[in-house]
Amino acid sequence: MKKIGLIGGMSFESTITYYEQINRKINERLGGLSSAEILLSSVNFEEIEVCQRENRWEDTGEILARHAMILQGGGADFIFICTNTMHRCFDAVQSAVGVPVAHIADATLKALKNAGVAKAGLLGTVYTMTQDFYKSRLIEGGAEVLLPSAVDMAEVNRVIFEELCYGKIAPSSKANFLRIIEDFKSRGAQGAILGCTEIGMLVSQADTDVRLFDTTQIHIDAAVEAALS
Repeated sequence: MKKIGLIGGMSFESTITYYEQINRKINERLGGLSSAEILLSSVNFEEIEVCQRENRWEDTGEILARHAMILQGGGADFIFICTNTMHRCFDAVQSAVGVPVAHIADATLKALKNAGVAKAGLLGTVYTMTQDFYKSRLIEGGAEVLLPSAVDMAEVNRVIFEELCYGKIAPSSKANFLRIIEDFKSRGAQGAILGCTEIGMLVSQADTDVRLFDTTQIHIDAAVEAALS
């Protein structure tokens, strides 16, 4: 089994899901008392979030690169950044290490293609929804990406940072997210990308008939496949 390196803490709520689900899925595949070989290097998210707000992306890239080097030094065979937004710094992280860093948007694009989905709505932080670092990988891969209105984008971002990152689940926020997902459907979307690793805490496939692509689970599945390859 290959060793998985995780850069976590963004937020720790979703990193818990990564750790738990990777181990569960490894156990389901191998049986017995099998579990994954995981190295976790977890950041102080307060420091990262301040850099995001202040547009100091080079600084965040340096922080994540340091954590990637820690994982490589510990013997990780590959690295997963446990968040969508911080793939804004993917190039800085990958250039700092000699082991592969698995891009969450690439895994998501593969899932869209496997499902035959050509047009999908995107939910995430305001950075993920408005900047090109994430959307461009999907679009260049042939996917059409729809975004919420400016008002809805602000609400989605608020819920992520003020509620989900604290583990808070509000019924009113869930209703808003589902309304936005239905709006994607009315605009011709065949699916909706849950492009923030906390959104799966709020909405799930059982809540809607719109095909959901939970990037956390997609990334987790990619980690399991890589570990067992």
